[in-house]
Amino acid sequence: MGAQKTILRALAGETLPTPPIWMMRQAGRYLPEYKATRAQAGDFLSLCYNPDLAAEVTLQPIRRYGFDAAILFADILLLPQALGADLWFVTGEGPRLSTITDQAGVDALKPADAIHDHLAPVYETVRILSRELPSETTLIGFAGSPWTVATYMIAGKGTPDQAPAHALKDENRVAFQGIIDRLTEATVEYLSMQIEAGAEVVKLFDSWAGSLKGADFTDFSIEPMRKITAALKARHPGIPVIAFPRGAGTGYVGAHAAIGADCIAFDDSVSAEWVAEHVQPGGCVQGNLASSHMVTGGDTLVSETRRIVDALSNGPHIFNLGHGITPDADPENVTLMIETVRNG
Repeated sequence: MGAQKTILRALAGETLPTPPIWMMRQAGRYLPEYKATRAQAGDFLSLCYNPDLAAEVTLQPIRRYGFDAAILFADILLLPQALGADLWFVTGEGPRLSTITDQAGVDALKPADAIHDHLAPVYETVRILSRELPSETTLIGFAGSPWTVATYMIAGKGTPDQAPAHALKDENRVAFQGIIDRLTEATVEYLSMQIEAGAEVVKLFDSWAGSLKGADFTDFSIEPMRKITAALKARHPGIPVIAFPRGAGTGYVGAHAAIGADCIAFDDSVSAEWVAEHVQPGGCVQGNLASSHMVTGGDTLVSETRRIVDALSNGPHIFNLGHGITPDADPENVTLMIETVRNG
């Protein structure tokens, strides 16, 4: 049955008459059923670490919309927590972490293979989903890419320009490289266990790749993703990998080969027409409707969705947003998007 799943077919390089579709952050705050489950859990981290409830919120958009894939509900910062960082969430402000600013902080991190006890609830969520998802629905596991996760570990929170991480990179390259290396090793372990638990595809989110320029983009966005992809494919032959170096611009060109990924996800700062010409020849692409259309809806949503589908119709394509859906989105606009993709 698995070989017939549309997303796996697209990832294998097949051009389909209708692109498969899922949506970043499809399980989340725009859905009333998510809000109810989140309230039941008590707080965000409790939801992430409760396998039954995390599986429930992963399944909610599948029940409501019939997406072609479900993506594991978790958070990219669970991995640094498993490596020994303190992690908490401030209501209305987002995550906070204890910071790493020197070699002593790097040395205090746990070994990459010591993460599994802490992350066992996540693996159990994957096992539940592997049993409960409809047979036609692909299960995607994920992790943050090392650069993006490092930006949070160094700053202790999200930042608009990733300045603390850039500063450490420039002022103490040894310590910075140590953080990247530890995250690279740990991400291999983390995703490998997700695959063993039942994930059929894994995705690497490098949400802040676009703030890296020149050689730094190659060294700290592309190269860690290449190492992770190669290690996963060595352990799990045939596992498809989606890489998302968000904001890469012209760096999307050649990214399939540079990373070894089966699919490159792209954001909405580049056009689908440009991607069709410059990126899709390398393999499957995923994207890229602007998330704002999930708020505004209407004829513009329909016309933009059709434009993207048409532009990428001559090669393998997974339809998605250019970034995650936002909490102020209208669930009815998601229905409209799906109907437009599937019915033209």
